[in-house]
Amino acid sequence: MTCRFLLAIAACTALSSAACTKDAPEEVESETVVTVTAMPAQVGNITAVVRATGIVTPAPGAELIVIAPEAARIVDMPKAEGDVVRRGDLLVRFEIPAMTAEASKQRADIARAQARLENAQAARTRARDLFDRGVAARKEVEDAVREVADAEADLAAAQAGAAAADTVAARSVVHASFDGIVARRSHNPGDLVEATASDAVLRIVDPRRLEVTAQVPIGDAPRVRLGAPARIADAPADVTPPSLRVAAHPGAVQPGTTTVPVRLAFRMPPAYPVGAPVSLEIDAESHRNVVLVPASAVVHEGPDTAVFVVANNKAQRRTVTTGVENSQFTHVSSGIKGGEMVITSGQNGLPDGADVSIAQPGAREGARDVGAEGGGQKSDATGK
Repeated sequence: MTCRFLLAIAACTALSSAACTKDAPEEVESETVVTVTAMPAQVGNITAVVRATGIVTPAPGAELIVIAPEAARIVDMPKAEGDVVRRGDLLVRFEIPAMTAEASKQRADIARAQARLENAQAARTRARDLFDRGVAARKEVEDAVREVADAEADLAAAQAGAAAADTVAARSVVHASFDGIVARRSHNPGDLVEATASDAVLRIVDPRRLEVTAQVPIGDAPRVRLGAPARIADAPADVTPPSLRVAAHPGAVQPGTTTVPVRLAFRMPPAYPVGAPVSLEIDAESHRNVVLVPASAVVHEGPDTAVFVVANNKAQRRTVTTGVENSQFTHVSSGIKGGEMVITSGQNGLPDGADVSIAQPGAREGARDVGAEGGGQKSDATGK
């Protein structure tokens, strides 16, 4: 029993020794080279952009909304929705019974006033003749003169009333005041309509005179200046974005609102229909001779903003301070110098100090090279 126990201990000791003397596994260090794209930071000019949304609307004087002058019935309306309208074309003819009756009444008042004036003038002539012959008293002549004056005043009042009635009657026939198209037709001949804006009959617009009414955040309103250029940002990729300019913005806003309405005029007649929603980019303040990096190079990590730079085939993370930006470039005011190679893609999740290789060195992504300055490229990064 004792011998077998000792043999077992010896066997275990031998196994333990063999295990302790076994070679440890070799540690292998492996490094991965990350392929990135990069381009030099540039020195140039950049124009900030204010982004807003808006609606295409007719410019002042380029819209005609036809409303009945009084409660009326539509007799004639030859133009359909979408039809072209020329200046002077008949748009609507209304039938207004009360207006017709008023015109007849005014004509009768004129006839009565004219008859009274003729009688007063004859009586005045007769009174003066009798006075000259010593038959009539002076008071009779004065009364006759006064009657003529009253009759002339009545005639003038009747004529003024008739002119007013004619003016109102003329509103029963509406003609186009400019060339345009019928944007909306809300009624048909035979319909009874009210003299309210909510019961408009026709809407005529001039498609050559359109503008955009944009809603600009109040905080950005001071950055928008009259005459500043702007573009429609959501235009199709194969279409040149229509250009605009800031035409006007109000000096006051309604309490409790967060946006300011800004009017922008098209430089050329657009193909957009009235009422179309659009997204806008309005040029704001400009900065000259500043360091610019592609917008894709900027990485936001919590409260920090960083850019990765390639130096000696390694990625260096730089905390930067940024300024204005547009759709292509960002102004970096500190942390980067002109000419340094900044990583534009492949930097997400990249550790500081990682080995990198540049797939497309020196690519200029959308910037216009106009010369060198401060070791970097100088460009006009307007984002237009």
